Amino acid sequence: MSEAFEVPSPHEQHVEHATKNAHSHGDNFASKIAVMTAIMATIGALLSYQAGSTESEAAMDKNNAAIKKTEASNQWNYYQAKSSRQNLSELAIHIPGLDAAHYAAEAQRYKDQKEVVRIKAEALEMEAREWDEKSELALHQHHRWAQAMTAIQIAISLAAITLLTRKEWLKRVAYSAAGVSVVLGTLAWLHI
Repeated sequence: MSEAFEVPSPHEQHVEHATKNAHSHGDNFASKIAVMTAIMATIGALLSYQAGSTESEAAMDKNNAAIKKTEASNQWNYYQAKSSRQNLSELAIHIPGLDAAHYAAEAQRYKDQKEVVRIKAEALEMEAREWDEKSELALHQHHRWAQAMTAIQIAISLAAITLLTRKEWLKRVAYSAAGVSVVLGTLAWLHI
């Protein structure tokens, strides 16, 4: 029968030793850092969710803009077809032996239809611009959430190093990074 042996790394031994000593001596420093790290991890999870959500929203808005641009392009193609038919009807008016009144009426009909198509194409282009603007705003908000997430990850890393080194100044730096993260998250929440 074979037995498996676990050989802990020096880092794991140090963390285990520091944790045992902290608990046996009532170490408030380690406890405060541990609680703050848990709070920062929770904030990080919320920031990560919001970053992903706004990224998806920006992508959907950009997709809607592309759909509207395609619809507008189709309308402009239809407009061009009506223009060609109008031009052919106007040419037919001047050909001897053809019913000029009929082709004049056709030219007017195509001209009227063209106007309706132009209005629709311009409206679709406007919708596409609106979707693009929404996408840009959502993407800007996504970047704010991502910046906040990066700052909180740095804060968590600094808190872990603080726990190992027990440096008070490093704890203040970790808390400052967490504060920056909260400020960036607030800016993202307020769409700034």
